Amino acid sequence: MPTTTSGTAKVTLPADNQIRITREFNAPRRLVWRAYTTPELVKRWWAGDKGTVTSAEIDLRVGGRWRYVMAAEGGHEVAFRGDYREIEAPERLVNTEIFEGIPDPDQHASLVTVTLTERDGRTYLDMLCEYRDRADRDAVVESGMESGMQDSMDHLEKVAVELS
Repeated sequence: MPTTTSGTAKVTLPADNQIRITREFNAPRRLVWRAYTTPELVKRWWAGDKGTVTSAEIDLRVGGRWRYVMAAEGGHEVAFRGDYREIEAPERLVNTEIFEGIPDPDQHASLVTVTLTERDGRTYLDMLCEYRDRADRDAVVESGMESGMQDSMDHLEKVAVELS
C-alpha cells in the first residue's frame, strides 16, 4: 500500500475575500475524486478525528445539492450544505458552501472551486474558497478551520489510497 502524508495542506490568503488550500495526495486523481464525491466514502474522511459523520448527502449534478452533518467532539452537531455549480469529473468541482451553525447562513455562503490535477500517479488539489467579504473570510480563518481541514485532508488521502 502506498504511503500517505500528514498535515501537508498549505493555506494562503490570495485576496481579502479568499482562502486557497493546496495539497498533494499519494493517489491517482480518479480515486481522490471518487473519495471526494461518494457519500459513503465522504463519511469516512470528512470529520477526520473531530467527530463522526452522521449524514453525507450528495446529488452530484449541476443544480444538485449536498449536505454533510457530523456529531462533533463535545456532542454538538455541525452541518454544511450547498449546491453544485460546475462539475467536470474528475478534474473540477464548483459548489457553494454554507455553514448552518451561524445566523442567516445563506447570507454568508462561499463559493468553492476544487481543481484536481495528476502527475505521476499523484493528485494535486487546489481549492479556492471565495467569501462575501473579508469579515466572512477572517471568521473562517479564526474558527480553527485549518486544524480541522488538515485532519480531513489526511483522512481523504487515506481513503483514496485504500481504494487503489
